Amino acid sequence: MLDPHLAGHVTFAPAAPDLPPLPPGHHNLGLSAERDALLVVPEGLEPGVPVPLMVLFHGGGGSAQKILPMMEQHALTHRFLLLVPQSVFPTWDIVIAGNGPDRERLETALALVARHFEIDRTRICFAGHSDGGSYTLSLGLTNGHFVTHLIVSSAGFMSVQRQSGAPRVFISHGVNDEQIPVQRSGRAHTALLKEAGYDVTYMEYNGPHAWQPPVVGLAVSFFLEPAAAPAAP
Repeated sequence: MLDPHLAGHVTFAPAAPDLPPLPPGHHNLGLSAERDALLVVPEGLEPGVPVPLMVLFHGGGGSAQKILPMMEQHALTHRFLLLVPQSVFPTWDIVIAGNGPDRERLETALALVARHFEIDRTRICFAGHSDGGSYTLSLGLTNGHFVTHLIVSSAGFMSVQRQSGAPRVFISHGVNDEQIPVQRSGRAHTALLKEAGYDVTYMEYNGPHAWQPPVVGLAVSFFLEPAAAPAAP
């Protein structure tokens, strides 16, 4: 039997925090000396009120700082936690050889965030662009036991060996994307997911291989609409 962790399973179940909340601002989580995970904490979180969480994955050759502009202002405005991991290598492990150190560090980062904040179990989102979008699709569909929403921008592929739960999915792709053509990615992924019974919102836009601020704004609204808490695996 395949080890579920090799299939991308992330062991995470939000529980009552046992550490004080972190103050507003940027926080390195101390997972590694290089390419550490970053947590953005907005102003105005109400004590004792569960807070939505978004995990944002950068593209190939990217970093937390490069992908942060995609979502940071939305996190500050709408008051959700924004966790931005970084791949150990130039891109995510699943793109190179399969689930490994990046999955492990994500698991550790999620557990640490949940020790400081009570997470809203109805709004836990994976989001990403390009290779980060592929990672979002792959890990998000695998971990629907806690992930409720996926925001997928210009993904190239999805690698799912073990499905769990039924997260809602928002997919966007530029019709002028020459790096990852929309016909074999955004459109193909959407058709497969709808056939499998997922709730999918799909949007195309006139643009290249780049995320678009207006589309991201619509995706954030999609995320902030509460979903039912996922069933236990």
